[in-house]
Amino acid sequence: MRKLKLQVQMSVNGYIAGPKGELDWLTWEWDDALKNYVNNLTDSVDTILLGRKMAEGFINYWTDVVKNKADSEEYPFAKKMVDYHKVVFTNTLDKSNWENTRIAKDLIAEVKKIKQNSGKDIIVYGGASFVSSLIDHDMIDEYHLFINPVVLGEGLTIFNGRKNLKKINSTAFECGVVVSQYQSE
Repeated sequence: MRKLKLQVQMSVNGYIAGPKGELDWLTWEWDDALKNYVNNLTDSVDTILLGRKMAEGFINYWTDVVKNKADSEEYPFAKKMVDYHKVVFTNTLDKSNWENTRIAKDLIAEVKKIKQNSGKDIIVYGGASFVSSLIDHDMIDEYHLFINPVVLGEGLTIFNGRKNLKKINSTAFECGVVVSQYQSE
């Protein structure tokens, strides 16, 4: 069975965004080792799951890099993001205008079906409520938590209650980000 992997950035105290969704605190001056970590993680998957809100910015951004910035350092990664199969979960859209993207409605049934299909693993990027729903239904197999060197006074979290995890690895990068990798127990 394919694994569903979560890649998410968060503050030291567990927030993935400020109270109004602010992301101005994220560390983006990544060192080469962290970039390699992300590339290796991305190479282990062939399907991306997104909530609608995240999809709008995510897909449009990476598509723009592929179309207009072929000489950009981001281009190889952007190409993967555009070429990989994407499933956007939404109750408001009925069709997708994005390349290699389909729309799904029933989150849990659809994720179970995707995990049963053949292929590489699956990665999820998303906002707090979308990811929380997956966590609450025990759908995430691996957590890749990118801990940024900042503490937020308040914000949005993905964990609604207790969740026991098994540590796989933890790596501190020169840029200040620590990636902690866990499995669901």
